[in-house]
Amino acid sequence: MLHKFLFKLGERLRNPSIRKWFAFLKTSEKWSIEALETYQLEQLKALISFAKATSPYYQEKFKDIDVATFNSLDDLTKLPVLSKADVIAHNEAIHAKHSFKKVFTATTSGSSGDPLVYKREEEADSFNRASIFRGYSWHNVQPWERNGYFWGFDFSGLKCFKVRILDALQNRFRVFDYKEKAFNQFVKKLQKAKYIHGYSSMIYQSAKLINDKNLPKPKHLKMVKGTSEKIYDSYKEEIKKAFGVPIISEYGAAETGIIAFECEKGNMHINMEGVIVEEIDHQIVVTNLQMKAFPIIRYQLGDYIQLAPENKTCTCGKSHYILEEVTGRIGENVYGKQEIYPSLYFYYIFKNLGKKHNIKLTYQIIQKEKGILIFNLEEQITNKQEQLLKGEIYNYFSDDITYNINQNVKKSEVKGKTKSFISYI
Repeated sequence: MLHKFLFKLGERLRNPSIRKWFAFLKTSEKWSIEALETYQLEQLKALISFAKATSPYYQEKFKDIDVATFNSLDDLTKLPVLSKADVIAHNEAIHAKHSFKKVFTATTSGSSGDPLVYKREEEADSFNRASIFRGYSWHNVQPWERNGYFWGFDFSGLKCFKVRILDALQNRFRVFDYKEKAFNQFVKKLQKAKYIHGYSSMIYQSAKLINDKNLPKPKHLKMVKGTSEKIYDSYKEEIKKAFGVPIISEYGAAETGIIAFECEKGNMHINMEGVIVEEIDHQIVVTNLQMKAFPIIRYQLGDYIQLAPENKTCTCGKSHYILEEVTGRIGENVYGKQEIYPSLYFYYIFKNLGKKHNIKLTYQIIQKEKGILIFNLEEQITNKQEQLLKGEIYNYFSDDITYNINQNVKKSEVKGKTKSFISYI
């Protein structure tokens, strides 16, 4: 098969260690939780020793740390927490002064702040890709199979041409716009696709178009994977109706690698061979166990999360701990007339509507002035549903906020990551 040959050739050239890592991960996914935590502790101690020996930043931060005293993962709390501001301010000093065989320059999207540019060695890059491919294997998907990609497409000229070439080499096609002719061509290509992946908001918008226009539905999809954005409950029914399979979630970040991947039974398993995840005051703190060129140790990623109880098990048979949910971004304030509130309140307002009243809404809240909010809803709601929404808003903000609720607010085009709260203050 030509596409498999091209994919594996490119893989060998770019990521020569990926097959080794994939084989390891397929073996370790059967390990007990005790074996997984033993591996994590070994990797953690090796990482701390390496960082202390090669990174000027960690040489200073860890100068009083004796890794020989680390007997359990609880000893991780002896280390300081690394903030995004630290990573930006001390970028050069965090990098290891070590000669790696092959390194890539990686860049974060910068969607939640300043973009980060750093070096990632081939072994760590290959481990991360192998982690993704392991997640694919849980859904009987091979990465070289025909796939549709929902990602940014605000390209022009030569950039657009390069993207199309790279897509062709990866047996991939993407939505470039939602205009009728182009979108119909995209839907036609979907008939031969085995999986689709990318921004969950773009997958949802495409599903709505397919359903609303009664376009042909793909028959051979094995996986629909959403990443980089929140998957709203309101998305799930629409996507299942259009594509025949439920949307599953991949959670991670460029600098942390893959943190969790949803299994075939619907649970988000933490990628324990690659990361240690801590939940501190409902915030995620991540240690990347595999990356040495730019060590990420106890990093405040910037998301609120909820870990499942450690004794929760999954019927898929994997012992890896479960990430219950990613609840929202940290650091975005909502300004009332008198008080300041966390934007996490919006998550709870709409979650309560779903849990208490089975009202699942797609929303975006905008603030341009203190004390005033604009609630944009994609759906049309009844008077009773609107009163229930107003009741939840009052529960969290009382009389400190005035607001407008706009219904049937359609996004004509989605060209990048969608945020549930946008503040211009």
